Amino acid sequence: MEAIGARMPKAFTTLEKNILAAKGLSPALLKKLVKAGVASRADFTSVSDAGTLVQLVPGLSAEVANELMTWATGAGTTAAALGGGGAGRTASGSLIVESADAVYCSHCRTKQPKDYHSGDLCVSCGKQAEPILACYWCAASGPGKFCRQCGAVFVSTFELDLAVLLKREGLAKDEIPKRLAGMSAADKEGMWGRVRKTRG
Repeated sequence: MEAIGARMPKAFTTLEKNILAAKGLSPALLKKLVKAGVASRADFTSVSDAGTLVQLVPGLSAEVANELMTWATGAGTTAAALGGGGAGRTASGSLIVESADAVYCSHCRTKQPKDYHSGDLCVSCGKQAEPILACYWCAASGPGKFCRQCGAVFVSTFELDLAVLLKREGLAKDEIPKRLAGMSAADKEGMWGRVRKTRG
């Protein structure tokens, strides 16, 4: 006879949902995560790395994806999987050290050569290696980590409206990315409510 538990649909428990929120996953992103097929902690094992998770869930930042994968699988991801430089740990625990100026393709995660310049196409897949982002400060757009017009640090496309709201409220240009990085998911949800009011 089939066990009753085997027929129960997989779903995040209340505790797991609270942990996901604490890791930076908003309710809207949780819906996208479930829609992509990740409906329980065990499903993260099939995803395998933060880079894949970012591709599955539009609007999910690499930082939050890494937090989720570390919590769900007990292992961090390499800096290469996140598309950025720095240091990270592989699933085996060995330390990977990358140059701060290393660039990885946002599509196929291939490391770009030393003579790479912002705006170049990926040497592996031929697509734009770095995403084109809009600046919350001067509204210019381009590749890279900084705006070429005003020097502001780019924020993710998902947080662009929040950054514009902080600008309208008088926060300094250099403080906006720091403020967004330090906000909890609940704080960001509150800001999204204010953004929706300005649109209505």
